[in-house]
Amino acid sequence: MADLTILRAAGTLVVLETAKGARPAVLYAGPDMEGAAPSSLALLQTSQHIPGGPQHPVQPSLLNPLGSGWPGAPGLAAHRGGTDWAIDLRVSKAEQISDYQIDVHCADAEANIAATHHFALCPSTGVLGCSVSLSNMAELPIELGHCAALCLPVDNRLTALRTFSGKWADEFRTDDIKRFRGSYVRENRAGRTSHSDFPGLYLGGEHTSEDHGPAAAFHLGWSGNSQLRLSTEQDGSVIFQAGELLLPGEVQIGGTYRTPTLHICWSNGGYGDVSRRLQSHVTQRVIPSSAANKPRPVHYNTWEAVYFDHQEDRLIDLAEKAAGVGAERFVLDDGWFGGRRSDAAGLGDWWVSPDVYPEGLHAIARRVRALGMEFGLWFEPEMVNPDSDLYRAHPDWVLGIDGLDPIPSRHQLTLDLTKPEVSSYLFDTISALIAEYQIDYIKWDMNRDTQHPGSGGPAVMHKQTRALYALIDRIRTAHPDTEIETCSSGGARADYEILRRTDRIWTSDNNDARHRHQIMRGASHFFPLSILGNHVGPKRCHITGRMFAMHFRAASAVFGHMGMELDLADETEQDRAVLASAIGLHKQFRELIHGGAHYRIETERYLAAQSCVSSGQDEALTSCALLDVFPATKPPYLRFAGLDPDLQYRTRMVWPQHNPSLSSPSIVDAADLTGTGFVASGAALMEHGMQLPLTHPDTCMIFHSEAVDA
Repeated sequence: MADLTILRAAGTLVVLETAKGARPAVLYAGPDMEGAAPSSLALLQTSQHIPGGPQHPVQPSLLNPLGSGWPGAPGLAAHRGGTDWAIDLRVSKAEQISDYQIDVHCADAEANIAATHHFALCPSTGVLGCSVSLSNMAELPIELGHCAALCLPVDNRLTALRTFSGKWADEFRTDDIKRFRGSYVRENRAGRTSHSDFPGLYLGGEHTSEDHGPAAAFHLGWSGNSQLRLSTEQDGSVIFQAGELLLPGEVQIGGTYRTPTLHICWSNGGYGDVSRRLQSHVTQRVIPSSAANKPRPVHYNTWEAVYFDHQEDRLIDLAEKAAGVGAERFVLDDGWFGGRRSDAAGLGDWWVSPDVYPEGLHAIARRVRALGMEFGLWFEPEMVNPDSDLYRAHPDWVLGIDGLDPIPSRHQLTLDLTKPEVSSYLFDTISALIAEYQIDYIKWDMNRDTQHPGSGGPAVMHKQTRALYALIDRIRTAHPDTEIETCSSGGARADYEILRRTDRIWTSDNNDARHRHQIMRGASHFFPLSILGNHVGPKRCHITGRMFAMHFRAASAVFGHMGMELDLADETEQDRAVLASAIGLHKQFRELIHGGAHYRIETERYLAAQSCVSSGQDEALTSCALLDVFPATKPPYLRFAGLDPDLQYRTRMVWPQHNPSLSSPSIVDAADLTGTGFVASGAALMEHGMQLPLTHPDTCMIFHSEAVDA
């Protein structure tokens, strides 16, 4: 046991080989095995000689560096002037930081490189965080090509991959594929977390579902370029690694480099249990406590109501209408500053436009607060339009490469945050506006990829990402009560590291109520509903062109951090009343939606169902949206989730109260669902389920279940 280091908590077991002078290795990482002696694991993994192979089989280590002889992809590739590339790290000591935190110190005396592996196990969720610090032990710098946060052996029974991709307005799309011999590799070079290559992956067994079977999830907390790799080797072993994707010559280590943190979670209880563990981890350990410990205000955002057409009287009228339907926060979006009358000009000129607001934003801010709402403001600090006073004064403040024309994108260029004067300018101007208008909330946007992240010649995407973190940290320190939303043309910058300094994710620019169910479902694999912005859009979605009734638009936004992004003056009085009712329903159950355990209910593809269940399993709120016509003559059964099978529950339909498309007679009448409801056991609701009423597509039904005495 002296050569083993063990972390154990919340159903997770991690056993590390840390004998001095040996290569560090993961002997086991996954669901805890009751009664299993960690000391037996090394013996159980004894492998025989492979004909034609090394006399003593090479075992995987924490980084599989080239000098170890590991035949697969290395987790560490570095050199010093073309030498010292065959790195072979050996343990010098294992340091117990706390009951749930261990550092494993390693070194290669010949290559003059040291590595410290950091492991931290969350005691309440069993989520493992791991990273590596590389140190240069010589005078000449180390040129780093790649360093993973960890090379992790994976249970070879996990043969199903769930990957996460997408595009603008179609984020968090899931694809299920079968693991294969060779490597699954996902690389992101967008300079932000990206719409298309989210740095996360799920694994499951052949029959794993939401509620049973082995499952694992991986997420690299990093807001820049990234690489994920899952390799199935010739001998059948499976290795996962993830790390920052570095451009040529980007990182020269003179002192120390630390990788982003890789977050890993395991369960024998299916994909859903892994998601709930990750969601709890984000709430407890990642997002700032200032946001985690307060109710999430219902948003109103001005973008799809006015776009760039800012008129003070109209905005004040919108604020009054927003407060009238229950909004608690009013966010003034793009168009309030400099010469920003379109997306072609003004970015970087962070002062209130005197042409549009001769008296500044004081009148709007005062009225918003008098109506009982917080006041928020939109910024896109990292970008600049060539048609701006800032760019005309400082054309050298942008990222780029001499001899290469910038790639046009939304009429804007990326500012070089690695220059201290650029970050100082942004801090000073933003901080002054926060102080002057007592801004409660910032929508921090970033609307383009960065293809040429050069500064003075070298690539600097790593430094740019670190500089972004430093800028946000500086603003948060100066204004600790101001919350920040991470927005990047929707969900293109959503990861655990940006969430350490922000409070909310703008999940997608797509407010199509039907499509939102898919987007929110995908995002919930990694993020809790409480931080996923979910808004009621206009009657006609400007992205898809589809039109939806207010009953469906409003109900589709209840599960999440609810908000609105529509012209309330363009809605009928009747539709505003429906919207106010939905917001009232969200507020009534907000604590349950944001604090309960979230279950994705498995259904046919034409349905989207989910549930939030209280910690004591005595209350649940369940949403079921019909997205297309029923293929059979009778509707399917909705099987509830997360309930206590032994408790009795009274279930009522709390939305919609009146829907002419519901057929009659149906379960609604027989069970008095819109009245006192009916009582059934948790087992009956989950195993047998309730047949849904026949209704039109684009109908969202919400059911409330509450435990009652038997």
